[in-house]
Amino acid sequence: MKEQKIESEKLVERRLVEYMKEKKCLCIKLLSNHMQGLPDRLCLFPNGVVVFVELKTTGRKPRPIQLYVHKILTNLGFRVFVIDTVKDAIDMVDDILNLPF
Repeated sequence: MKEQKIESEKLVERRLVEYMKEKKCLCIKLLSNHMQGLPDRLCLFPNGVVVFVELKTTGRKPRPIQLYVHKILTNLGFRVFVIDTVKDAIDMVDDILNLPF
């Protein structure tokens, strides 16, 4: 069994932001001063595609308040991704950019 490399939330977030910029997309930091549980990033893609991203250190899970807010957002029709590796961040961006429109 292969041991998974642990990547910090900060590293995963930085790489997501860099990759989004390389792909000419926006990755906006959401400050949760007025709302607990808000995802870390709002990612804006071509064709009006909007997703929320919760970033975690590898293996960490969202807190209950975060899961509650994620459910509210998904019930409104938004996609919410919980990402804990650089590979998953890059794969998410590539998958969305490759959606047929």
